[in-house]
Amino acid sequence: MAVKNATTQPKSQPERIEIPVNKTYKIFINGAFPRTESGRYTELKDGKGDFLANVCLSSRKDFRNAVVAARAAHQSWQYRNAYNKSQIVYRIAEMLQQKESLFVTEMEQMGYTSLQATKEFNQSVDFLVYYAGWCDKYIQVFSAVNPVASSHFNFSLPEPTGVVAALAENKTALLGFLKAVVPAICGGNTVVALASETYPLCAVSLAEVLATSDVPPGIINILTGKRAELQSHFASHMDVNAFIAWDISEKDQVDLVKVASENVKRTYFYESEKTKEMSPDLIMDLQEIKTTWHPIEVISGTSSGY
Repeated sequence: MAVKNATTQPKSQPERIEIPVNKTYKIFINGAFPRTESGRYTELKDGKGDFLANVCLSSRKDFRNAVVAARAAHQSWQYRNAYNKSQIVYRIAEMLQQKESLFVTEMEQMGYTSLQATKEFNQSVDFLVYYAGWCDKYIQVFSAVNPVASSHFNFSLPEPTGVVAALAENKTALLGFLKAVVPAICGGNTVVALASETYPLCAVSLAEVLATSDVPPGIINILTGKRAELQSHFASHMDVNAFIAWDISEKDQVDLVKVASENVKRTYFYESEKTKEMSPDLIMDLQEIKTTWHPIEVISGTSSGY
């Protein structure tokens, strides 16, 4: 029995319905990306006022967890040799450079023009390279051999302060955050930083760069949220050794100095328009000067060093 050839008609593909996947930008603590323990978040709008992303509203508990991570990481980071710190900071610049399109796009989504976004991204890479160069040089520049009247060698050397709590400026997305954390880690400190409240996305995307680079967990911890809710906790925490804040009102400065004084922590307030951001002074602000006395043997009116 003959079978007739039948042509199979192609079935039409169903129309694809695109469902947007709304991203939640998490916080970054000890090399991991937890959601805030409070469960709170805010909806960030783009330059046109449309929904852009969910951003975690960090809590006091998140901050305490981040300080614990930073303190644990500081035990080894402070003794990491200077050249290796330089390599690590330079590696951040390399990794960041590869993700230019991501960061420029995020800045444009948050309201930057294309020119502004590209300019700030390039400045951010330059900033990292500049401070990578200072990691193994600032100790030579700022240490000293001091003249003394007794039979001693007397040396003064900068040493890291410890755990730094930092409020990044609100006016920029990426460069302002780097100013809050990079000089600190170059000097052997660890950092808990609050990202810009206005432009928070780039700081969390930077965390993804850090997580895939050579930065050990806990060296840089990143929170997002409202400055008004968190700044007093940043300044008052008893296991924080230094507190820095960019572009903060004079009234808030007075209040924060008062609570920061409870454990005599170093406190610095910077203004983005007046502070020289490419300067080793930002490293030295977060250093303690340690002076060591070394005896010189005196024999028959002559001296010889050990």
